Amino acid sequence: MQQKQINQPSAAFIAASWTAFLVGTIAFIIGLWNADMQLNEKGYYFTVLMFGLFSAISVQKAVRDQLEGIPVTNLYYGIAWFTTLLSIVLLTVGLWNAELLRSEKGFYAMSFVLSLFSAIAVQKNTRDVKTSKETQPF
Repeated sequence: MQQKQINQPSAAFIAASWTAFLVGTIAFIIGLWNADMQLNEKGYYFTVLMFGLFSAISVQKAVRDQLEGIPVTNLYYGIAWFTTLLSIVLLTVGLWNAELLRSEKGFYAMSFVLSLFSAIAVQKNTRDVKTSKETQPF
């Protein structure tokens, strides 16, 4: 089996991915910190964010493992996708029922989506850098 050459991502793309991840995640957390909601609500949204980030990275890893011929069980693959979608549903239901302004709901939704997408990009970049270093001749 011929192994596909993985090129290292550019420094600009790595920086943009990390910047998007930090902006999305920190903005979400600062929004929670400053929000006029009960502590249990803040905890709910924070937990959904962390759950979503972990799940999105798990999906990226499972997809990449499969592409590289690394065994991934269908159970793990399915759970990774299920939990990613579940985190999005949990955020949506939470925001739908929250007594927040529409602009606040939009802020949380957009910073959540930015965080999930950029976490996938950061994970991909990390793996590409590692793989490209392993395949380069000395």
